[in-house]
Amino acid sequence: MTTYLLAGGGTAGHVNPLLAVADRIRDREPDATILVLGTKEGLESRLVPLRGYELLTIARLPFPRRVNGAALRFPAGFRAAVSQTRRYLTERGVDVVVGFGGYASAPAYVAAFQAKVPLAIHEANARPGIANKLGALFTRHVGVAFRSTRLRGGQFVGMPLRREIEELDRFAKRTEGIKFFGLDPAKPILLVTGGSLGARKINTTISQSVTTLLGAGWQVLHIAGGTADLQDPRLAGYTLLPYCDRMDLAITVADLAVARAGAATVSELSAVGVPAVYVPYPVGNGEQRYNAKDAMDAGGALLVEDSIFTPAWISSQLLPLLGDRSLIAEMAAASITVGTRNGADLMVDLVTSAQSPATATNIEAK
Repeated sequence: MTTYLLAGGGTAGHVNPLLAVADRIRDREPDATILVLGTKEGLESRLVPLRGYELLTIARLPFPRRVNGAALRFPAGFRAAVSQTRRYLTERGVDVVVGFGGYASAPAYVAAFQAKVPLAIHEANARPGIANKLGALFTRHVGVAFRSTRLRGGQFVGMPLRREIEELDRFAKRTEGIKFFGLDPAKPILLVTGGSLGARKINTTISQSVTTLLGAGWQVLHIAGGTADLQDPRLAGYTLLPYCDRMDLAITVADLAVARAGAATVSELSAVGVPAVYVPYPVGNGEQRYNAKDAMDAGGALLVEDSIFTPAWISSQLLPLLGDRSLIAEMAAASITVGTRNGADLMVDLVTSAQSPATATNIEAK
């Protein structure tokens, strides 16, 4: 019986692929022990136990980005996190560590290397994070979600997806989705989403452009996010939701999407062939722009900067696209060529190869 330690957390971008891989391991090895290493503060503290996995915790320890008191305390805190993780490896008899980036991953990578425990890594973003750049020094079993990702030892496995997306048949479920959201089956549907918390610029621009979009003969399914504060104009063809717990059905009905370019969003839309207009989040290290690159290069998506995504852009750029259904169909066909539905299987295959002595990485030889 194999004991796995899956490390990662903090955000949905790290937790969701971790859980998808955990589920696939459980499918393949019902008698395996699956442990998750995270923090008490991250999203994993709620989602991991809900999915039925045991959560082991270490202190939340962000990498310092400037010289201050936290930076001076970081080395001691990092050593403590590595020591705690090594104790987990020993006490629980861990056979392999699988990291997904985030606060908990870097200590796990160092601990696995010190304890000579096999290590595999998954990088969800096209622009790798600091933790996975570190981890890639310790293993050649590195899976990436995007073909354009540049990470030492990286090989394309795609994004481990939620099962409801992985198994989604858009054509078979479209009628169900139309009924669920109360939409008109005779009109095309524009899906708008800025993620679970919402995206202020997307929400504002779409709300100001609703009549223009409806006038183009399209319906709008607008998932504003939990923090949005929008007034519903209650126009026929416009459905405004603060959140959506059936994103599989929302994706099913979408003929075109307007969305942030988070790794999960891009991967899910590409996997099922939904063309998109991506509006990358303008704050951070710019990873969302890179996430959209493969779909853009294939012709399955457009990218517009957050500052340019205005009602004027809707009128001058989006409306002509909405009027060209043949181009949208071509974009859909191109989108699905960069997506993959078997990311969970491919990542578990990579984890399995990391455990094989024949494929073990000789770090000292590099």
